[in-house]
Amino acid sequence: MGKNGRDRLRELLDAVLDAGNATLGEMAADAFVSPFHFSRQFSRGTGESPVALRRRVLLERAAWELSTGKSVTEVAFAAGYESVEGFSRAFGGAFGYAPSLTPGGERRPWLPASNGIHFHPPMSLWVTGGPQGAGGLDPTTLMVHHDVDDTRELLGMAARLDESRYRQVRSPGLVVESFRGPEESIAAVLGHLIESKEMWLAAIDGEDLPKTADDALPDLVKRHERVAVRWLDTVRDITRRGGWDDTLIDALCEPPQSFVIGSVIAHILSYSTHRRHLVRHWLRTELSSAGTESGDGDLIEWLHRRG
Repeated sequence: MGKNGRDRLRELLDAVLDAGNATLGEMAADAFVSPFHFSRQFSRGTGESPVALRRRVLLERAAWELSTGKSVTEVAFAAGYESVEGFSRAFGGAFGYAPSLTPGGERRPWLPASNGIHFHPPMSLWVTGGPQGAGGLDPTTLMVHHDVDDTRELLGMAARLDESRYRQVRSPGLVVESFRGPEESIAAVLGHLIESKEMWLAAIDGEDLPKTADDALPDLVKRHERVAVRWLDTVRDITRRGGWDDTLIDALCEPPQSFVIGSVIAHILSYSTHRRHLVRHWLRTELSSAGTESGDGDLIEWLHRRG
């Protein structure tokens, strides 16, 4: 709240999401400030530009509307796109599948957003807890969010390598988890880092195990963004209902095995931390000659950067 009792960020969000405000100029006029000051105030409060947040939230709304049976054409124009083709490209780039393939009954079709601001049906916003304003976050939540952001950073650094260096064998015979096979390259470790969450989320949600793939880096980035949303949402849900002591009986194992949910999350975080530091060590060796700083991947430094 402001000194006069006004919630300025709420007012800025209202201006961004108003149906009649499609441009930055219209948003700023609605908030009675210049576009420059509007964009600066909004980005400072949310960590996301006004136009980017509006586009993302409207795509989240579009995914929910499609899951309720609305047509792609109807949803595309409601989201402010001038053509179905343009909407389909934006939607596919964000979610990784075509609008026509949106599953029915989608519970929370959220896209990655560190500010925790998302569309909430039918016409509201949902603001989750997150690292921004992290004074009350417990250590597990901090580690979960840091893991997602640090993985994203490592994928960005790996993109600076050519294909041969990305797939170069660096530690012959290295095995992190015996049942996943060798992880001898940056490509393999990053792939297993993301695959681990995909596999465990499939078990938690009672889905078929996803097919493993040695994806090119751009596809791996898309897989990470998709699984990150589910991973954060799942941990939030477990925390909210106090489900850390729940037991998962994984019928996909032979024979079926039971796992305490809290131990599953700890397992994922433990191996993820090892893999991230391993990749960072290799990337530091590769990128230092180019004057690129890879950092230490430290959670405290990450939290300081986020303010």
